[in-house]
Order: sequence, then structure tokens, then C-alpha cells
Amino acid sequence: MADRFFDLKACERRGLALRLEPCKLNIGFSHFSFLILIMSRLELAKTIAREAGDLTLQYFYQSDLAIERKEDKTPVTLADRGAEELLRRRITEAFPEDAILGEEFPEKEGSSGYRWILDPIDGTKSFIHGVPIYSTLIGIEKEGESLIGLIALPALGEMLWAEKGGGTWWESPRFAAPKRAKVSQKERLDESLFLISEMISFDQCGRRDVYTQLEREALLTRNWGDAYGYYLVATGRAELMVDPIMSLWDIGPLLVIIEEAGGVFTDWKGNRTIYNEEGIASNGRFHEQVIELTAKFEKKF
Repeated sequence: MADRFFDLKACERRGLALRLEPCKLNIGFSHFSFLILIMSRLELAKTIAREAGDLTLQYFYQSDLAIERKEDKTPVTLADRGAEELLRRRITEAFPEDAILGEEFPEKEGSSGYRWILDPIDGTKSFIHGVPIYSTLIGIEKEGESLIGLIALPALGEMLWAEKGGGTWWESPRFAAPKRAKVSQKERLDESLFLISEMISFDQCGRRDVYTQLEREALLTRNWGDAYGYYLVATGRAELMVDPIMSLWDIGPLLVIIEEAGGVFTDWKGNRTIYNEEGIASNGRFHEQVIELTAKFEKKF
């Protein structure tokens, strides 16, 4: 099933033409096979992200859209659940031994070592209010290592994806073809755009002072948050995105996307991880300065 999603042209762009024997490519057969497995999953991720995005658009900006509240009081809609069901079905059809973790349904165990991390609609509140910066998120890891990340913006017709070692790529109706995404080159916090998701999240965990100081030091601060904020960092339009509270499905694709765009993604103590339910992404120029501040503040609920 995996071969169905293998993009030969993409492979050839990476110097991996399948018509050549692996020994002639100066790479080992096991590494060659691993690259095929990764690229097959990346191509599937792009395909199903578009399909899930199209499904969400059927519900977008509907005044009569039914909204439920989960146990944690966050909203969920038919679009969230329908999109995740679609993603899970398509992944299981192609890679039945892969594990799947998603926001809306219980985790599916796997035996391949690969795990897909899904958020069908990141920014459900934006989605409900007809704001077009919600996204579909897909991360893929193998044995705990982030290998693939994807952020799709269905209402904007854009997508950002990254493969470890292969760069971050930006697809937009404005471009004739996907182009390499790069973080900005601004050197200082005082000339940078600082983004957050919600100010209340800093209050909820006793970290409001961090927000206050970063807002004071940055050139401009905006609440263009959720995954869209990280999208802006990876494409060089913002320099810093900070979240004090996150879930794994919010973070799943971010580390590889930011790193492959030339930036830095860590937790609040500077650890390179997606597992600590918080995140900081920057262009890397003043990341240590930010960590010096955030590391002083533990979460207090």
C-alpha cells in the first residue's frame, strides 16, 4: 500500500531515482529503504491533509454549526470529528501497523515504530467564528524522533511541510510551485514580531509575567496564534511564538517544521522536545535570551 503514495519525482529531486540500484547512489540499502518509507508517509500526509481540509470547509462559516463542549470545556464540532475519522481511515488503509494519536479519539497502538500525531482542526475557536487561520496538523515520529511535520490551512489554500533533512516547503496559490521556507534573519527581540495564542493561557498557569516582559521587549505583539503562529515563524514573517500550555497533538509537527526552516523549537527550559506540553519557536537569533526568562517560571495550576 505504501508504494501507492511514493512520489517518484520528489524522490528524484532528492537524488534517489528508483531506477538506479541503491549501491550506485552511495547509500546503504537499509537507508535507501528508510527514505522510501519516510517519503511514502509524507506524500500520504499531504494527500489526506487536503482531503480533511476539504471536509472542514464544508462546515466552515456555517451559522447553524452544532458546537459541543468536551470535558475540558474546549469546543468540538462535526468537522473536527469527521476530519479526524477521515485521516485515521486513510492512514490505517495505507499503513495498518502505524500507531495513531489524535485529539478527538482514543489512541491506536501500532507495531511499526511509526506514530502519526493528528489535530484535525487546530484553532477550533477560530473555525467556529469563521476566521480562516485554523489548520489541520499532522506529525509523524519513529520511536520518539520527529521525522515529518505538516500544517495545512484549508481556508487559505496553503500548506507547509517538512521532512527531517529535507527542508521545510511552503505551498501557496501565490506560488507556481512549492518553495523553500526559511525563518527571518532579524537578530534582536526588539525588532521582532512576538506571537501568542491566548493571553489567558499565561494566567492559567501562573506565567503572565513572561508575556508582559516579552511584550515589552518585542517590537510588535499579536494574538495570531495556534499553529498559524508557528507557520508565520517558519515562513519568516514572525520571529517568536510562545505557548505556555499545549497538547501533544498541537506540537506534533512543529519541531521538524521549525528546525528544517532554520529556526529553533524547544520547551520553556530550552529542551528540544515535543513532549512537555509547552512550546517556544523562534528564528534562533535570540532564543537563549527568551529561555533565560521562561526557564524561571514553572507551571502553576
